Amino acid sequence: MGLGTRIFIVKEDDSLQRLSLKRYNRLIKGYPDEGLMQYAGKRIRYALIVLEMINRKPAEILMAEYSFLAFGSKGRLDAGERQKAARLAMDTLAPIAAEPKYGKVIDVKHRFAKKRFDDRYLWKPTPEIEAAIQRIIFG
Repeated sequence: MGLGTRIFIVKEDDSLQRLSLKRYNRLIKGYPDEGLMQYAGKRIRYALIVLEMINRKPAEILMAEYSFLAFGSKGRLDAGERQKAARLAMDTLAPIAAEPKYGKVIDVKHRFAKKRFDDRYLWKPTPEIEAAIQRIIFG
């Protein structure tokens, strides 16, 4: 038993293109020789799927993340956009202090930040996209 990862680029027509984990990691790490020129200057949808593997075969989907990748003019990931997303993700964390500092005032900034993060950086797949992902993973 172990874990596996599948990454799919979701094209404009909702078709799927598999992206290897090795290539995804190279894109994320900003390797200068790694890029996807066909997506230069675009913001595309992708799905990151974490699987439970039994005997090296997918048994169950444990987690699915549906997000976006923003590419620069040279087909590499836009580092500035990734930094904005990371900053906003940090803003979604609830304050450490459990009690309000000023009477009945409740700090809800993190809730608004979560809404902004979800609206900007996450997307919801259609049932057809989910079914296509399952077909590719499980056959």
